Amino acid sequence: MDQDAVKTLLEDIREQRISPDEGVERLRNLPFEDLGFAKLDHHRSLRHGMPEVIYAAGKSPAETAEIFARMAEHGGNVLATRCTPEHAHAVLGATPTAEYNERARTIALVQDTKEHGKGLVAILCAGTSDLPVAEEAAVTARVMGNRIELACDVGVAGLHRLVAQHNLLSTARIFIVCAGMEGALPSVVAGLVGAPVIAVPTSVGYGASFQGVTALLAMMNSCAPNVTVVNIDNGFGAAYFASMINRL
Repeated sequence: MDQDAVKTLLEDIREQRISPDEGVERLRNLPFEDLGFAKLDHHRSLRHGMPEVIYAAGKSPAETAEIFARMAEHGGNVLATRCTPEHAHAVLGATPTAEYNERARTIALVQDTKEHGKGLVAILCAGTSDLPVAEEAAVTARVMGNRIELACDVGVAGLHRLVAQHNLLSTARIFIVCAGMEGALPSVVAGLVGAPVIAVPTSVGYGASFQGVTALLAMMNSCAPNVTVVNIDNGFGAAYFASMINRL
């Protein structure tokens, strides 16, 4: 339940559209709902402006489906990350209107279509192999109420592909840049734009990339002061942070 929902509830009680007892019942599960195996933080939207997100890895399909359905009952957007096809089968069985993105490993339900971000979030990825991370960022940003544009395969091996995105580079408010290998793309983008760049190292590359550690260290050592870095393959974290910036 977000701030707007709480205001609506209080107005409904004031205007006697619902009874005080019904209002108390709707608020009963705030600030959290105890399912025994999980405690759902329904108050998070009030504190952060964005809902709690389900991290499906380590959870059974049945657990994930129950958490997803209970969160959906509260009327807001719901997102589960790092989902397997088995998670998706269980969640969609309980919540058929949700959408599974196999490449991004996400399950999303958008019930609030309002645009909460103040500008465009651009998501760039160096190569097609980085798309799973970039799509996780894209799904997350959409669920959080942002207008997004995804440009893929614009890495430094062919800079003309990046330069061709001049309209996007000049209009976006925040950039999420995903790259593996040597992780150079965020620094290049940051040198071209006057906006925050959130760098996402991916675990793409040959042996000396060390499953993304090389890209992570390169991004952390960027000479561009408008670059910040999240963890390896953390498209979700980058998009969540970008969403908070975009609401300011």
